Amino acid sequence: MAPARQRQDDGRATDAAPAADPVRCVGHLDCDAFFAAVELLRRPELRGRAVIVAHDGPRSVVTTATYEARRHGVGSAMPLSVARRRCPEAILVPPDLDAYREASQAVMSIVRDEIDVVQQMSLDEAYLELTGMLAPRAALRRLVARIKRETALDVSVGIGPSKLVAKLASDAEKPRGFVVLDRRAAWRRWADEPPGLLPGIGPRTATGLEERGIRTIRQLAGVDVAQLAEWFGPRTGPWLHRRCRFDDDDPVEPVREPVSESRETTFSIDLDDPDDLERELRRLSLKLAEALDAQGRRGRTVGIKVRLADFTTVTRSRTLPRSIDDGELVAELAVGLLREYGPPAPVRLLGVRLAGLELVDGPGAQLALPLG
Repeated sequence: MAPARQRQDDGRATDAAPAADPVRCVGHLDCDAFFAAVELLRRPELRGRAVIVAHDGPRSVVTTATYEARRHGVGSAMPLSVARRRCPEAILVPPDLDAYREASQAVMSIVRDEIDVVQQMSLDEAYLELTGMLAPRAALRRLVARIKRETALDVSVGIGPSKLVAKLASDAEKPRGFVVLDRRAAWRRWADEPPGLLPGIGPRTATGLEERGIRTIRQLAGVDVAQLAEWFGPRTGPWLHRRCRFDDDDPVEPVREPVSESRETTFSIDLDDPDDLERELRRLSLKLAEALDAQGRRGRTVGIKVRLADFTTVTRSRTLPRSIDDGELVAELAVGLLREYGPPAPVRLLGVRLAGLELVDGPGAQLALPLG
């Protein structure tokens, strides 16, 4: 392949297409509109309707929406007030995390039964190591059909030489997509898209690139790695240089244990009464402890998150010599941290976190500390 050409005088980057792919093969599986799909299984009368899954409140955000609602511009993480303006006829359904976890377990158990190495990233998506498999496309076709047959849920699949390309491919033709791409095909498909399309490039980096005249992946590929390092630092710069060339060697890890878990809530009306805040923090702590108990996990670091009315966000934490899983103890420690901080203004959001998680029966597991 001819070497990549240099940036032109007008600032537009010319072809910097990646080299041929290695032998590696990775799949990415993503359930289509997962929370909404689970709700439609429980409420078949809503099929074909615009449905938004979200809590009802002035500060609520959309968890997910059916494709009928998405056609009106409704998207995940959008303020519910905006979603309702865009799609006033949408039906609001409150989220049921227990139902989603149960559906996720059903899907992922099928995936693990068919594929040896699976890295589950969330309730509804996972990476699959397919390298060395005789017929990976046929295998994933069978997997998709089995998931549909046994759970009635639709999934989209992407296959590529890396996790990066596989994820982009699975997102490309939802719902029920099945897209196979190598690096060169990925380049041809997305070179003229904004850099923010690439997983890992967040809004802040995307804005920084746009401010420097870099509006497409093709233009980003034309920037010298030294220049990127000067702009974004010695680690992010080279990473961006590889990312825009769809160069990714991140392994598919069969076990991805969470290192922390949290529970938080955003109040409809800002709270400033200490008793109310402590009561809510205790409730969240008990919910968190119940979830970790169901997982058979304990943690050593208790933390809180407090977001004030002006969006100032403060975190406080305390690390213990031994792991704990007792809800009352988590609550006492969390409330103690809240009292030490003493929010100087009304509180918009409150959360509690337990980090340094380990299995109860795993190495280093300890009994809960007494309150004294």
